[in-house]
Amino acid sequence: MAIVIHSSAIIDHGAALGDGTRVWHFAHVCAGARIGKDCSLGQNVYVGNDVLLGNQVKVQNNVSIYDAVTIEDQVFCGPSMVFTNVYNPRAAVMRKHEYRRTLVRRGATIGANATIVCGVTVGEYAFVAAGAVVNRDVPAFALVAGVPARQIGWMSRFGDRLDLPWPVTDPGAQARCPHTGDLYVLHEGSCHLERAAP
Repeated sequence: MAIVIHSSAIIDHGAALGDGTRVWHFAHVCAGARIGKDCSLGQNVYVGNDVLLGNQVKVQNNVSIYDAVTIEDQVFCGPSMVFTNVYNPRAAVMRKHEYRRTLVRRGATIGANATIVCGVTVGEYAFVAAGAVVNRDVPAFALVAGVPARQIGWMSRFGDRLDLPWPVTDPGAQARCPHTGDLYVLHEGSCHLERAAP
């Protein structure tokens, strides 16, 4: 499938875009960026040099993905959300050697106007609510919201809130996704959510 690039977009020489990827109005992809197959970069998106996007990543309008960010397959980045890469920036102090790496795992959703502070990992199929400020790791399947973001529940792979306790009061508790019927289980110890076979 052909790559589609709008005439107003800027793709620097050296950038790699996978088959079927679409780049819309006024986007800018820097030379070192590596973007997978079937991605969508919305209007006014910026992708830095040291950025890796997996396959089927959807980046909505006005999103900035700065250096030191890795995004795995099927991640959704909502409108106007932003990543940072320097923890304590000052205009007069160069800190490019202090970039903190950020990782967004497969299938995660980051809501509109959310901010991901550098140096964190957002777990698989986690859900970051609109406007949240994430400054610590987010577990797989966790639903987080607020400033700073705090976990308030659990989400299914399909994107439905699960009927599981938070805080965890019953390790071993189970719930099914109302749309797919998939079973999710809380495990003792890490208390992370794990998709189980139906």
